[in-house]
Amino acid sequence: MSRPADNRAQFRPEDHPNDHFLLTTVVGSYPKPKWLNRADELVDDEESKFDEDDLKEAHDDAARVITHEHERCGLDTVVDGEVRRNEMVEFFADRIDGYEFNGPVKVWGHNYFDKPSVSAEVSYDEPWLVEEFEFTDSVATHPVKVPITGPYTLGNWAFNEAYDTEEELVYELADLVNIEVERLVEAGAKYIQIDEPALATTPDDHAIVGEALDRIVSGIPEEVRIGLHVCYGDYSRIYPELNDYPIDEFDIELCNGGYEQIDVLTEPEFVPDLALGVVDVHTAEVETVEEIKENIKQGLKVVPPERLTISPDCGLKLLPRDVAYGKMENMVQATREVEAELDAGEIDLDEPLPLAE
Repeated sequence: MSRPADNRAQFRPEDHPNDHFLLTTVVGSYPKPKWLNRADELVDDEESKFDEDDLKEAHDDAARVITHEHERCGLDTVVDGEVRRNEMVEFFADRIDGYEFNGPVKVWGHNYFDKPSVSAEVSYDEPWLVEEFEFTDSVATHPVKVPITGPYTLGNWAFNEAYDTEEELVYELADLVNIEVERLVEAGAKYIQIDEPALATTPDDHAIVGEALDRIVSGIPEEVRIGLHVCYGDYSRIYPELNDYPIDEFDIELCNGGYEQIDVLTEPEFVPDLALGVVDVHTAEVETVEEIKENIKQGLKVVPPERLTISPDCGLKLLPRDVAYGKMENMVQATREVEAELDAGEIDLDEPLPLAE
């Protein structure tokens, strides 16, 4: 399939105030309402009358709250905050036949990860995200983006006990993700984001990720926007190879590093649209509108405005909720102001902007 496709215009609001349009979105996760954590605990308490039906209602309520919170701060495309998910690998491994859990593994310090094992051939049973998407889409007035953990991360962050090579496992998982994306598209999804944080930590496997993405997008209509999110790492080790990926948008974390790597993406020419992180999810300080505007301009060094998407560096779930909202609100305001300045000719796109120091 030929990517990138021209599928951004469908996300432009009819009442958009400016001629220029920089698409605003979130990566995925968002701070959960504190009462939802209590609901998760109650359903496992044998003495509690709180059951699975009650928990589903609680998840629906939380998804509705976060979706509307995203809309209230003005985001063009929204997510439910991944309120039904526990961890980006565990959630999917629990839904894929062939995975099993044997207890938590120490990652660093006092942090543990319930790392699954692939103990048998993986297979697709029931849809993973379709019900989640359909609910969010029913309560949202803005377009909904669906983040999915990618096959490379699902394979790399698990113990492989069933396949001769990790590569073989990743390709099998990619075929399953393709099935899920087809189901989501049938349900009406127009914006799919593949999350591959493992890529930046093992970048020598960029060719495996490229083949996996080919499998994922096979048969998916070009009007469906396919994004790839990668966070942290040395991007020079996957660039310019990522230009060959069959994606419409590459979402990257650069704000936390002060855009030191922005020049990596300038030579050779960047092919997909760029989704640029412009607020740092690792700090609880809300950036000012002026600070975010300068961050947005970093993206204009790589792509023209019509190919620039604005987002936070990564998921926001570890931040206090008021801080997460403040960052998103200021991010949207900064984006709209940059658009107005572009309309007025106050930002000269023909004059090369200086690269990060």
